[in-house]
Formats: sequence, structure tokens, C-alpha cells
Amino acid sequence: MFIPSLLIFTGFVMLCFGAELLVSGSSRLALRLGIAPLVIGLTIVAFGTSAPELAVSIEAASNGQSALALGNVVGSNIANIGLILGITALIHPIKIETQLVKKQIPMLIASSLLL
Repeated sequence: MFIPSLLIFTGFVMLCFGAELLVSGSSRLALRLGIAPLVIGLTIVAFGTSAPELAVSIEAASNGQSALALGNVVGSNIANIGLILGITALIHPIKIETQLVKKQIPMLIASSLLL
């Protein structure tokens, strides 16, 4: 029990250290290239949150388990949309426009059903 706990703790420390290096290095690069640090930060977050799904999907597809790869992508998107909208709505009420209700939500539902 001690060794697995130690490995988890060590992995967590290494993850935090690596994330700090990645964020600070990319912020410096953004400043040198004249790009807003927010844009670089959001891009890194997008890649960082998608990397585990990409790894699982590549592994599943290479093993002939395409249904697992597809389910991974769909589940990840549902979770990300739900969490982001949910947290945003808790912090500040979301203003909904009629175009969203009339056009975009039906398209989202139709594409989900089609998939």
C-alpha cells in the first residue's frame, strides 16, 4: 500500500511541476511572438485536456476498437460542454438569445442523434 501511494504522490508532484514549466514557457514564447498570453493559455488548456482522450482513442483504434474511440470522443465532449456551461451558469446567469434556441440547439440535438 505504501509503494502505490508513493507513486501516486510522486506522479502528482511531477505533473504539477511539468504543468508549471509548460505554462511559464509558453507564456514567455507568446510574449516574444506578440501573441496574447490568454490565447496561448487557452490553447494549452485545450490541448492538455484533449491529450488523454487522443491517447485513448489512438490506442483503441489501433486495437480495432473503433466504438471505444468514438464513445470516448462523444463522452468527452458531453462532459466538457456540460461542465463548462454548468460552472458558467453557477457563476453568472447565461443570456440566451432566440437564434440559439431556434437554430443552434436543434442543430446540436440533430447532430448528436445522427452520431
